[in-house]
Amino acid sequence: MSALGDLLAFQRETEALGQVMGRLGWDQETMMPRGAALQRGEEMAALEGVLHARRTDPRVGEWLEHATPGTEAEAAQLRLIAHSYTRACRVPGDLAAEIARVTSVSQGKWAAARKADDLAGFLPVLGQVIDLRRAEAAALADGGDAYDALLDGYEPGITGAEIAALFDRMRPGLVDLRAALRDAPPAPVLTGHFPRAGQLALAQEVAEVFGYDLTRGRIDEAVHPFSSGSFNDVRITTRIDEAEPLGCIYSTIHEVGHAGYEQNIAQDFGLSVLGQGVSMGVHESQSRIYENQLGRSPAFCHWLFGRMRDHFGPLSVNSPEEFARAVNRVAAGYIRTEADEVHYNLHIMLRFDLERALIGGDLALGDLEAAWNDRFAADFGIAVDRPANGVLQDVHWPVGLFGYFPTYSLGNVYAGCLHGALRDARPGLDQDLAKGDLAPALGWLRDNLQTHGGLRTPRATVEHATGAPVQEAALLGYLEAKYRALYGI
Repeated sequence: MSALGDLLAFQRETEALGQVMGRLGWDQETMMPRGAALQRGEEMAALEGVLHARRTDPRVGEWLEHATPGTEAEAAQLRLIAHSYTRACRVPGDLAAEIARVTSVSQGKWAAARKADDLAGFLPVLGQVIDLRRAEAAALADGGDAYDALLDGYEPGITGAEIAALFDRMRPGLVDLRAALRDAPPAPVLTGHFPRAGQLALAQEVAEVFGYDLTRGRIDEAVHPFSSGSFNDVRITTRIDEAEPLGCIYSTIHEVGHAGYEQNIAQDFGLSVLGQGVSMGVHESQSRIYENQLGRSPAFCHWLFGRMRDHFGPLSVNSPEEFARAVNRVAAGYIRTEADEVHYNLHIMLRFDLERALIGGDLALGDLEAAWNDRFAADFGIAVDRPANGVLQDVHWPVGLFGYFPTYSLGNVYAGCLHGALRDARPGLDQDLAKGDLAPALGWLRDNLQTHGGLRTPRATVEHATGAPVQEAALLGYLEAKYRALYGI
């Protein structure tokens, strides 16, 4: 075989092993018995060692040097493999394995600490994770900015300084809109009892309406909903509260957005570096446009209102219009995953600033809770009542995902751009959504973005789909128009 053929065959096996690693993580959060946590940590460390050895194999460097691409897809694969190879070679194998072991164990300890509100007992474990990620960041940065080095693993081509500038531009508009809505009459609240079986049945129905192929996926429950896998095995999770069904429905739609992206990538790209979402920001753009611009649109709420009544009987809201206002109710709250669209990015800005300071050494671990609580009170106007509603609420830091949080807001910005282009292309979108017909919208997203996988860089992926530069103005304009209309201001 040629150097290119040898490299791509080797990479396919590496990608397959990476999927096995992901399946271990899925199992850990859904079905693994609690007593298996330490053993799972050893298993994850062992497999990470195998993967790291493959990712740093000297033959990869030799193949890259001699490989000649013949197509755009081959050139993109060489670019992505070279990027991954450079990063992997900078991280010692024993450090990569230790990170896998410690973060696997940390995840279980975080879940217990969150349930018990035991931040003090968890801080030593979190300190280990931070120290390991700092060591990794120093190796990756090679003299550059440590936080940028971690961010590059989730959103290549952007820096922490660029994100900080973006957030500075977004914050005033979000704060002004929040203030205007706070003075408006409050939206109704959906109340009642919504049995678990009914929620699961409706979640599956909605997942299929949003294009989720259950022959290549499944829906399970988890403490923190997530999507896992790629190609032809893409699994999602949701969570259920019998007093609050919207959390189940919209976490399902959100994760279906991630899963739909993976399932719709061209089959020719499967088990290659192109056969997965190009970045976490672009991935998040799919989950957010599914959940918010489509799923929370007043038009789709008209259809969902009928299905809610079919599953649960009469509701505490009496019309599709009231239901849409309840679905899009704006209120300051503790939990990021339950935040409305107006507050959501403020949650991300808080986490971005704190994690950047933690990695940079500007914030001591012992000061993290106070820093979180002070910032939260300033941004949201309410005091954090317990760690589970504050610094312990997210799984990201316990499992070492420093640099991940800002990609959520990047995803919102990308989704705003995509939504504008989608409406230009599909002028009858609201009529489709009101009938529960997502096919035209999903087809546009599939053809213009999802099928291309990792073919282009993150920003180029969005700009290719929309035909315009990425700008936050589209998101801010969408939020202004939607919420001022819903609240009549």
